[in-house]
Amino acid sequence: MRKSHPIRRVVLATAATVSGVVLLLSLKPASDPAAASAAGAAPQQPAAGQESPQGGAQASAGSGTVTGDATQTQYGAVQVRLTVAGGKITKAEAVQAPKGGLSDQKTALAVPKLNQEAVAAQSARIDAVSGATYTSNGYKQSLQSALDKMKTSAGSSSGTPAGSSGSGASGSSGAAQARTVTGKVAQTQYGPVQVRITVSGGKITKAEAVQAPKGGLSDQKTALAVPKLNQEAVTAGNANIDAVSGATYTSTGYKQSLQSALDQAGG
Repeated sequence: MRKSHPIRRVVLATAATVSGVVLLLSLKPASDPAAASAAGAAPQQPAAGQESPQGGAQASAGSGTVTGDATQTQYGAVQVRLTVAGGKITKAEAVQAPKGGLSDQKTALAVPKLNQEAVAAQSARIDAVSGATYTSNGYKQSLQSALDKMKTSAGSSSGTPAGSSGSGASGSSGAAQARTVTGKVAQTQYGPVQVRITVSGGKITKAEAVQAPKGGLSDQKTALAVPKLNQEAVTAGNANIDAVSGATYTSTGYKQSLQSALDQAGG
């Protein structure tokens, strides 16, 4: 019995040493800060990398606003802004419209109807509002400008396929053809007359007098004659238009300046 005591001590000491080594080995990986940080960072980086591009693509797809060019009318500027989603007009509004005096009433009457018609028609082929012809015409021109911009941007964003790139190019070239030309000043007995026209596809889409006789009776004659002359110029597409009765000098000067503008435009 006395001889077995040293052996037991050796066995117990060995067992204790082995147990201690096993415990140390099992605790070392968990206590290694480098391993722990690597394990924590690995799942977070791929998740962040995947979410960002997908979210950006979805946010920008098929929606936005387009503002047409401002159109000058006899009573003030008209400018239309469209809200588009999925290639369709979801909202139309006039960010500019004639103001002051009777123009306030006409604008309040016409613009809401024009906005509704633009959304319903999905084009600029809408009816003019009775009693607000100039505002209606200006609205339609600015609306068409916004639609042209919408088509151009749609074509450029999907311009990789051959068909899409072709339509985008034709849309941009069509927009490039529209230009504004100002005729020479025509001196009349009551003051200068100068006409500016907008030409697109070889046709007059808009005509306006940037100068006309002013003062006294000339104000009344100009207010009477110029709107009619503008309309006739667009309708006729040339300077062979009738003079307005009671405003012969203004009419003659208008036609001279109009012809000068057409000569510059090549028409």
